Amino acid sequence: MAYNKQLADRAVAFINSLKHTKGTWHGVPFELLPWQDKIIRDIFGTVKDNGYRQYNTAYVEIPKKQGKSEIAAAIALYLLAGDGEWGAEVYGCAADRQQASIVFDVACNMVEQCPALKKRIKPIMSQKRLVYQPLNSFYQVLSAESYTKHGLNVHGVVFDELHAQPNRALYDVMTHGSGDARKQPLFFLITTAGTDRNSICWEIHQKSKDILEGRKHDRSFYPVIYGADDDDDWGSEKVWAKANPSLGITVEIDKLRIAYESAKENPAEENLFRQLRLNQWVKQSVRWMPMDAWDKCDFQVDAEKLKGRECYGGLDLSSSTDITAFVLVFPPLNEDDKYIVLPFFWIPEDTIDLRVRRDHVPYDVWKAKGQVITTEGNVIHYGYIENFIEDLGTKYNIKEIAFDRWGAVQMTQNLEGMGFTVVPFGQGFKDMSPPTKELMKLVLEQKIAHGGNVPLRWMMDNVFVRTDPAGNVKMDKEKSTERIDGAVALVMALDRAIRNKGTTDSVYNDRGIIII
Repeated sequence: MAYNKQLADRAVAFINSLKHTKGTWHGVPFELLPWQDKIIRDIFGTVKDNGYRQYNTAYVEIPKKQGKSEIAAAIALYLLAGDGEWGAEVYGCAADRQQASIVFDVACNMVEQCPALKKRIKPIMSQKRLVYQPLNSFYQVLSAESYTKHGLNVHGVVFDELHAQPNRALYDVMTHGSGDARKQPLFFLITTAGTDRNSICWEIHQKSKDILEGRKHDRSFYPVIYGADDDDDWGSEKVWAKANPSLGITVEIDKLRIAYESAKENPAEENLFRQLRLNQWVKQSVRWMPMDAWDKCDFQVDAEKLKGRECYGGLDLSSSTDITAFVLVFPPLNEDDKYIVLPFFWIPEDTIDLRVRRDHVPYDVWKAKGQVITTEGNVIHYGYIENFIEDLGTKYNIKEIAFDRWGAVQMTQNLEGMGFTVVPFGQGFKDMSPPTKELMKLVLEQKIAHGGNVPLRWMMDNVFVRTDPAGNVKMDKEKSTERIDGAVALVMALDRAIRNKGTTDSVYNDRGIIII
């Protein structure tokens, strides 16, 4: 790996000869900001022993309003007209044609303002294509709905908002083998953070983090991530400056202050602020549980002191290869007491290492701490769990166990045979809404104690809720990007505890069902 200053200067000079295209910046010469200058010099100036570019993939993850479209358009034009590649094929890609056209339209405007390029580039607007006539090269818009473009001879790809890709199909077509006939193809990926941790963008984000933090090495991959860390204070202006390298230039701090003040009052807006302004990967577009409130319920839970107490269980079996959750809820003994939560989780022993690598979730650490139990084999051993629950029944007075009526038929019959009262529990709005809302109320009032159980906290943070027109809510396993089994089991157990509190003294009876 070597550095060719002449090549780096050439790319910087080309881009600095362009002009900005938007708002008050329109017509202003494109002088690269320090963070942009470093990216351009590193990508175009770092070469292999044969003189060709070292990096063929660059991943730039950055908050909104940092000049993302402008730098992407400038790179597309350089690959088209400044790179000296005969017959170059440069593609602009995004989730849909409208998104892909944003960078293309900026590039067109840059050409219009540059006499040297305007004389040599022919736009074909109906096809969203720019043709650079001296090299017979072109820059063409593609989108996810038109990805069946096998046989491309790619010199460059500018991938805008990778996080919005509906699947990995377009990315795979554009990057796997399409540039093999070129000496130095460049795949330039630029995006804000997303919400889907099962996406191609999250996969590339994780690879970038691994390279930046030294866990992986890939000499052809150039990662850049500007954003706040998960444990950063999201209200700190120092954190804002760290995440926004163009702060004070392309985005004013007053705009962030206004957005922050609004987001403080609304969990949904908080998530958008974190994602778009601080470039954090939030779990879903609307986080249901405010985790700072959940963490305040980290009251100590002593399982030994609970022996002999009445409690109610919730059982969520999920599939035989996933997590099974069983949660006990102990009703308060008096006005000052809290609802105490005692959760148990099981996963198959043989798949734990695979799940750690695949899901990026520390099941192995949780197992070592006794917060997750493994059952022998590569599927859940239901017999083990039945025996475990039977043993719990000798320690605690388990009055009822609620379960999803669409599953667990055999296990519930076995539990009934052990003497437990087993209650089917529907997963629709009618059954799920009252205890789901009650859980939120108890958390906000700090009337629940969960002992800081880490897997349960992770699951609560994963919860996405669905709302019906009447304002009922339920946890949505399809929308929630990660496991929420423990949260569902908690809601079912809490419902039985509330309904049977003192046999007839149900909180629902006292004051009706609340609407939050």
